[in-house]
Amino acid sequence: MEDFKIVTDSTSDLPKEYFKEHNLGIMYLSYTIEGETYTGDNQLEEKDFYNKMRGGEMPTTSQVNPEEAKEVLLEALKECKRILCISFSSGLSGTYNSVRIASEEIMEEQKDVKIIVIDSLAASLGEGLLVHKAVTMKESGKSLEETADWIETHKLNLVHAFTVDDLFHLYRGGRVSKTTAIVGSMVNIKPVMHVDNEGHLSNMYTVRGRKKSLRSLVDYMEKKVGSYRGSNDIVFISHGDCPEDAQFVADEVKSRFGIESFLINYVGPTIGAHSGPGTIALFFMGDER
Repeated sequence: MEDFKIVTDSTSDLPKEYFKEHNLGIMYLSYTIEGETYTGDNQLEEKDFYNKMRGGEMPTTSQVNPEEAKEVLLEALKECKRILCISFSSGLSGTYNSVRIASEEIMEEQKDVKIIVIDSLAASLGEGLLVHKAVTMKESGKSLEETADWIETHKLNLVHAFTVDDLFHLYRGGRVSKTTAIVGSMVNIKPVMHVDNEGHLSNMYTVRGRKKSLRSLVDYMEKKVGSYRGSNDIVFISHGDCPEDAQFVADEVKSRFGIESFLINYVGPTIGAHSGPGTIALFFMGDER
């Protein structure tokens, strides 16, 4: 039997094949669009989801509650008595707190199990990259405790940089004012944002024009990568149904840093509901966020 099992949630935005290949447990945050709620195996294809958003639909999302978290953890415990759960940022969702409550209840009821829950303070493939680091350590023979300690120690070295194509989705989420959304859209202003040390979305600066905003993500990598410059063996990029732009960013990273390995995937519906079509996000390890 394996030493421990890794569990995460759907906001990690890892490909379905990755979950299967590495036997990961998954908790689904749900979303509702056109009056229908999607969770678990009932999921829209990402392209269909973004096409609905482009057509004017405004989705809503829901966090994992303690009962749902407990159900997933109990199912995972049938395979292994030791679990590492890497959860969506507490700065963006109550999911981490739900998982923490559920894990404490289970460990009180079952004294022979151990569940370590980590607040990733990350989102989308940023969370996914932390999961990937944990998977790599586990598969190289590291213990639950060694892996959890490394993730906890290095999670603030996980850098996010992202931009959106439509400011109105940020306005809906309270990230920018209506005036900023209107004026910014008129003059083609694009925000460049990150996730800070508290796990919150944070504005950094704005640029004019789509291509400049994409290059600015790699500029931010130049600024933040520091001592990790030669040790990023893989970079993750997520996108809101704009794969060509994701590839453009990957090509920029390859050109500047010589990195050859990338994982590119959709921003899933739970996060995409708030960031919208056209979002591009770059994730890598650096000296600081």
